[in-house]
Amino acid sequence: MEGLGVTLEITGLSFVLTFIIGLGTAIMRLSGSFTAKAIARIYLEIIRNTPLLIQLFFIYFVAAPIIGINGFWASVIALSLFEGAYASEIFRAGITSIDRGQWEAAFSLGGDKKFAYINVILPQAVPRIAPPLAGQAIALVKDSALVSTVAIYDLTMQGQSIISETFLTFEIWFIVAAVYLSITLLLSWVLDKTARKFKSEW
Repeated sequence: MEGLGVTLEITGLSFVLTFIIGLGTAIMRLSGSFTAKAIARIYLEIIRNTPLLIQLFFIYFVAAPIIGINGFWASVIALSLFEGAYASEIFRAGITSIDRGQWEAAFSLGGDKKFAYINVILPQAVPRIAPPLAGQAIALVKDSALVSTVAIYDLTMQGQSIISETFLTFEIWFIVAAVYLSITLLLSWVLDKTARKFKSEW
């Protein structure tokens, strides 16, 4: 249960940062700034073309000692950057799916790009991107198991610790797998309900 608490905490914080990073990167890619587009593109290419485990090791062993953060936050940052790269494509697809006339309508009201995004575009895009974002959240839960490789006592690491004491390999891994399955199924159900609610409102 202690490991489950750590897993849920890491997953929750990482999902919030994933949302922020994904949305920010998508907006940068859709902006008219060459610099913003270049930064977003470099970030996406680096993250999507290197393994999550290598990124986790780099942040934990190289970046964390330099910027002075512990293993917990190094894990959160690594997961957020990795999942954020994929979430950005979801956000970008959702934003570009909105009819151009909606932008023109927002500008005709005297609003700027910020006004258009907040009041017109994103409220319409959210119901469309909710299902793939739900899938990304579930992937985040499963990917969080990798933080055990940097000595974070999450659900997986606690399972390994119990196995080393009891030698009940099959039983413990079966329970760990069952807990992960329960979390992902519950999360899938909650997010599906939320997505249906968004669709009905819009």
